[in-house]
Amino acid sequence: MSIEEAEAYHSDQIKALNIAPVDFVSALTMNYVEEVIGIVKAAENVNTPVVISFTVETDGKLPTGMSIKEAIQKVDKSVSVPPLYYMINCAHPAHFFKELKEDENWIKRIKGIRANASCKSHAELDESTVLDRGIPKELGKEYKKLKDSFGHLNVFGGCCGTDEEHLVEIIEQIRS
Repeated sequence: MSIEEAEAYHSDQIKALNIAPVDFVSALTMNYVEEVIGIVKAAENVNTPVVISFTVETDGKLPTGMSIKEAIQKVDKSVSVPPLYYMINCAHPAHFFKELKEDENWIKRIKGIRANASCKSHAELDESTVLDRGIPKELGKEYKKLKDSFGHLNVFGGCCGTDEEHLVEIIEQIRS
């Protein structure tokens, strides 16, 4: 989808949410920047703040091969009003932790994590006949590592394979 197609496609939903009204809209599991830019522009057209959440593959890159850093910087430079913040979802922390650099300013644009419980790739998960829920305690430790490394993170949740046991572990680890 081009930027223009994405803006047109998402405009009606964003306009409807804006009438509600909402505090902001969010777009999760985003795979490429053109769609994201279109969403941000559609939200901007109705003065609605937006939060964007990218997903990455096991190499820490978007499915297009673009890094999280490049994606955030490209979106921010391509719109008049950038997203409130960014998130990463639908990927295990082991897939993206190495892509994050503590001393770089773009990292501060990421405020949230909704990780998968499983370390498997998206392709492996798609082929699975049984849910791989990973190890809740280990996922909690990964979140603790993220929070300790990036103190500005303040939105946490779970994505594929997570349940209340995972969330309890995440909460306990982050609080400790």
